[in-house]
Amino acid sequence: MIHDPLYSTGALRKLPVLSTDPELNDRISRICAKFGNYFQPVFLSDPIEALEYLEFELPEINVIHFSDRQMDTDLVLEKIKADPWLHYGGIIGIHTRDDELEVTRKTPNSNVLCLISRGEFVGTFYRVLRILIQNRQIVFQRELQNALLGTISGSFVMDNDPSNIRTYANLVTNYLYNSSYLNREQKDRLHVALFELLMNAVEHGNCRISYDEKTQWLETHGDILQLIRRKCMVSEIRGRKVFFSYRITPERSYFTIRDQGDGFNWKERKDTSDELNLGLHGHGIKMVGHYVENLGYNDRGNEVSFEFPHANHESNAVPGVFADQEELMCNNGDVVFTEGEESNHLYYIVSGKLEIYSGSNLVSTLSPDDIFLGEMSFLLNNRRSATVVSRGHSSLIRVSKNDFVDVIKRHPHYGLFLARLLAQRLSKLNAMVARLQSGEETADAQRRL
Repeated sequence: MIHDPLYSTGALRKLPVLSTDPELNDRISRICAKFGNYFQPVFLSDPIEALEYLEFELPEINVIHFSDRQMDTDLVLEKIKADPWLHYGGIIGIHTRDDELEVTRKTPNSNVLCLISRGEFVGTFYRVLRILIQNRQIVFQRELQNALLGTISGSFVMDNDPSNIRTYANLVTNYLYNSSYLNREQKDRLHVALFELLMNAVEHGNCRISYDEKTQWLETHGDILQLIRRKCMVSEIRGRKVFFSYRITPERSYFTIRDQGDGFNWKERKDTSDELNLGLHGHGIKMVGHYVENLGYNDRGNEVSFEFPHANHESNAVPGVFADQEELMCNNGDVVFTEGEESNHLYYIVSGKLEIYSGSNLVSTLSPDDIFLGEMSFLLNNRRSATVVSRGHSSLIRVSKNDFVDVIKRHPHYGLFLARLLAQRLSKLNAMVARLQSGEETADAQRRL
């Protein structure tokens, strides 16, 4: 067992595993045990049982053995795809080598974090769990999204293992998409940019693979991963790292990638890139320049930074059970409801910004990150405690009490999820009040001194 405090702090995370393979399940148990009490695998062998678990537990991470012939994993995957707003949890997919192309074909747009070959499972799964724990602030995002205060930042330190690169790229882009910072097209573009620049840091930076050497290898072998692994047999290269940092604000994200290689003459490459006769590779890096903003290198050429703008206050997915409800379109200055009136509807925020007024005082501003509007007075049968005004154009889905109750009857797991959201919002409010009271008490003590 690892005795790093990183793996022994925080709440235990249940990790559903959809697999009937006893050998694989045993290995998953052993690997999870290495991280202390952080993950508790829950093995599910029946697809109906698995669906019930996913709907009521709403796990942030799912492990699915797609090549398991004893389980209908397609049924589970289709259910996840049918309501991505609810089933936002990241998927760690496992497959046999023969099934790799088929699994890759049916899992796009499914919040996949990584796909692991059965033959390479042990080492890869361990590294993936370590990545998830080290970056848990953007993995377990749904319960944190209302608590994020403006900006979050973090950093990864990567080995020269290409199998991890896609996991890192998926991790960041899935978080930004699930937080409604990116739409689907933006997510795909950012994924291309991150993957290409991280691979360049490993290939051309740390492993010193030249353009010509890569071309020759691809023509004779076809798999660049083999060349990278051969290069990493040299201890000096194997010990090099890639440093990847991010800063995420509501308006845009900032990224920096640095390798420990010798760097390259990026000015010369920039001047001649349009003249290069690109063959088997080299197209990706050209696409990056079109996908991101403010792309730049340090003088040495071993560090690249860029920015990526976010979508403007848009929700990427509407809860499936609310998709057929009335949509309310608001213009700038439109009043959604007024303080003191009866609370007959709950509102799901699809897009825009909503200002909350108590009397004439602006007390808060809500966006799709806040998910719901007016839920407290709606559920408690109270009159509205504030006036809500649209600032700019906004879109809301209005849900009546009868429709809301009908939704809970037909989909009781939604009731559980909404209860969790309310509990988290109340917890955040209580924490804010406690901080304010603490600050007031400190100020009083200072005045008495």
